[in-house]
Amino acid sequence: MKLIKATEEDIPLIQDLARRSWVIAYAEILSEEQMEYMLSEMYSEQEIASHLEKPDYHYYLIADEHNDSYEGFIGYEHNYEDRTTKLHRIYLVPESKGKGFGKGALRFLNEKVSENGNKRIILNVNKNNAARKFYESQGYTVYDEGVFDIGNGFVMDDYLMEFLIHE
Repeated sequence: MKLIKATEEDIPLIQDLARRSWVIAYAEILSEEQMEYMLSEMYSEQEIASHLEKPDYHYYLIADEHNDSYEGFIGYEHNYEDRTTKLHRIYLVPESKGKGFGKGALRFLNEKVSENGNKRIILNVNKNNAARKFYESQGYTVYDEGVFDIGNGFVMDDYLMEFLIHE
């Protein structure tokens, strides 16, 4: 596994990986209308480009060196809160799940967060998303929950999770 820093040229690839992973990850959780709305808003070329312009916001592509393929991506933002990095997105295409890419990406994130001097990683996960169990297996805990209005009559009903960096 190799993590490659994404650039503006990678936006179409990020959009494709997001769509491929979302179709399976959210099929039983979100309506098709909400999924399309969220993908068009959260993964528009302008939205991703605006993230890439921020010095604390990073995207990395998750590559499988053995198959010469991209398996997913991770997007996170240092200093989202005091000494806290927010994991905004981590997605793997369905065929790559269970192969250690997610765990490897989280280890990579822990290293980057430590290098940056942050002590905590936070994320939101849909209350019905099986990914919660994955995060818990990696040491994340639920510290709160929330319902967030995302526009167009849609909400995100999420658990808020955290991981504390111990040195």
